Amino acid sequence: QVQLVESGGGLVQAGGSLKLSCAASSGTFSGYVMGWFRQAPGKEREFVAAIGWSGSLSTYADSAKGRFTISRDNAKRAVYLQMNSLKPEDTAVYYCARGRKVYGSLGATEYEYNYWGQGTQVTVSS
Repeated sequence: QVQLVESGGGLVQAGGSLKLSCAASSGTFSGYVMGWFRQAPGKEREFVAAIGWSGSLSTYADSAKGRFTISRDNAKRAVYLQMNSLKPEDTAVYYCARGRKVYGSLGATEYEYNYWGQGTQVTVSS
């Protein structure tokens, strides 16, 4: 069983920055793609970013490109999401997730992830 715990959310003004962290407290971490998703009130959960098992590959949603950076530290069993130039529309609960397949390819759909954290709230005020 894999347990993922997000942290780092909070309230920030538009234009500000936040860095989210996700720690894997149990289960296998290295060798799996890790992703960040978010869900705004009244909307479906959507893909934000994903990083490959080695950390050398990553992919982003169009809304995140140029503003967000995903990274990971396999030794610390952690994945991060640095968010800059935040906008009110970035307000959401942010979830990290572990890929379904070992050494799998980067995925942008929920189906490709089978372990999820509980989420951390990010609120961007205008």
